[in-house]
Amino acid sequence: MNKFKKIIEDAWENRSLLKKQKTIDCINQIIEEVDKGRLRPATPKKNSWIVNDWIKKAIILYFPIRNMESIDVGPFEYHDKMKLKQGYKEMGIRIVPNAVARYGSYISKGVILMPSYVNIGAYVDEGTMIDTWATVGSCAQIGKNVHISGGVGIGGVLEPVQASPVIIEDNVFIGSRSIIVEGVRVEKEAVLGANVVLTASTKIIDVTQKKANELKGYIPSRSVVIPGTYNKKFPAGNYGVPCALIIGKRKESTDKKTSLNNALRDFNVAV
Repeated sequence: MNKFKKIIEDAWENRSLLKKQKTIDCINQIIEEVDKGRLRPATPKKNSWIVNDWIKKAIILYFPIRNMESIDVGPFEYHDKMKLKQGYKEMGIRIVPNAVARYGSYISKGVILMPSYVNIGAYVDEGTMIDTWATVGSCAQIGKNVHISGGVGIGGVLEPVQASPVIIEDNVFIGSRSIIVEGVRVEKEAVLGANVVLTASTKIIDVTQKKANELKGYIPSRSVVIPGTYNKKFPAGNYGVPCALIIGKRKESTDKKTSLNNALRDFNVAV
């Protein structure tokens, strides 16, 4: 891997090296390793994550060494530089038409892909459900037994290469039409209600105590989160600005596979 890393770093600084067969072979091998889940753009380490920026660089460098080609899928035609994943039966994956996963994304056994999209560099661990019209962006890291509901947008963060991708840890439930982008991390067993929007600058306000506690960039483990607003003064007057509200913790008695409605009912909230 150190040899691969040096080849990628050299090509990143000098793009003329992309014409060298050694560089092309190296990039192709790295993408194959990412596709099989043996290399990841970000890897967990204890209570944190390490960004492997050289792998993200390899993914970016993969595009210019590929040629456009037509892909026929029954009556559908695509024209792109990337192959699509294949061999779902052998991998133990259920994929429903018209779900699409690009080659270079890792999909583990037991995953269910409803009509959805998974981009190159993404990692989707076993037992996860990606529901209808949900998207998983390039380099996003999705844990085990995650439920990504219909219409959810998971950003990736391929660039800047040093930035952490979006990370969704094990047993998280994400409600319909939620958006998670810009490297936000959702820790284990959290529950997000419908339409929660999380960006790097979104205020995440814990309202479970007498005094509100403000967070940014991450949702703590087992948190139950709903969309909210806070007042902000502008030259034209005071207006409500979107935020996310932590209204409680997922109870030990609540099964990890619980429905969103049941989790929110614990706190007398419906969204």
